[in-house]
Amino acid sequence: MQIRIDDLAGAGIRALLTEHLHDMHQLSPPESVHALDIAGLLRPEITFWTLWSEGELLGCGALKELARDHGEIKSMRTASAHRRKGVARMMLQHIVAEAQRRSYTRLSLETGSTSPFEPARNLYRSFGFTYCSPFGDYREDPNSVFLTRAIDPA
Repeated sequence: MQIRIDDLAGAGIRALLTEHLHDMHQLSPPESVHALDIAGLLRPEITFWTLWSEGELLGCGALKELARDHGEIKSMRTASAHRRKGVARMMLQHIVAEAQRRSYTRLSLETGSTSPFEPARNLYRSFGFTYCSPFGDYREDPNSVFLTRAIDPA
């Protein structure tokens, strides 16, 4: 598998992100959907990666710089055909390593609080993320949970 920075111009990644946004709106009320659209992911404070194998798009993930020492995981998504194959784990390892390379001291994220998001929450907890209060521009929301972890120096 290969992870590379993506410019979001390809039809495959656009389709995966459209599916992601659609699913988020199916699972959460509009005010609780914090997934970014293409324009949001193209902002300069966000680095976006895709994960590929033999020319096939497996998944994606992004890292948003909140402050010089604090990053946020955004847009983690595995293509439906590749779920439960380690794609999300590999992308999360990459993002955590990049946060460490950037000398962040903290990495945080928001995800859903309902049962469809339980696999994601389990993955994040397996990487040492713990529950925390809302950070950045987030507010308390019964449909969201917030997780964070310290990043060890490189």
